[in-house]
Amino acid sequence: MEHFHASIGTEELAHLEMVATLVHQLTRDLSMEEIKKSGFSDYFVDHTTGVYPVAASGAPFTASYLQVKGDPITDLHEDLAAEQKARSTYDNILRFTDDPDVRDPIKFLREREIVHYQRFGEAKREDCSKKSTVLKAHKYSTFGKILSIRKTQDVGISRPICC
Repeated sequence: MEHFHASIGTEELAHLEMVATLVHQLTRDLSMEEIKKSGFSDYFVDHTTGVYPVAASGAPFTASYLQVKGDPITDLHEDLAAEQKARSTYDNILRFTDDPDVRDPIKFLREREIVHYQRFGEAKREDCSKKSTVLKAHKYSTFGKILSIRKTQDVGISRPICC
């Protein structure tokens, strides 16, 4: 599993490099008029046309975006969600542009996110099939819409079902 994450992690860094290169190519020759007209002036004041990791909302990248619990199933679900969020972001970018020099690399990156999602799903299924422990119900368990208070007990649910 560690090699799997390292491989996809390396590719994700390459994705970041591709997006940064694309942003640089789109902004390096902007005139002051274009910067003001496009709403890029606040960013330009702080970073000129340098590539600085920031969300479209202006929130800078922070390590808190990286989620890890140390539990393989939990972490794989987080990985799956991250791949879908990236795919959704690429879908949104594609809605905004008809420039083939932007669309082509974004479509490539979108396809890679789908592949990563599939690989994480396969890894999750493989990891779940190795788990044979029976889960215990916590004394505060939600089954359907009913909150029941009960003692911890064997409820006969094996880990693969929750995967």
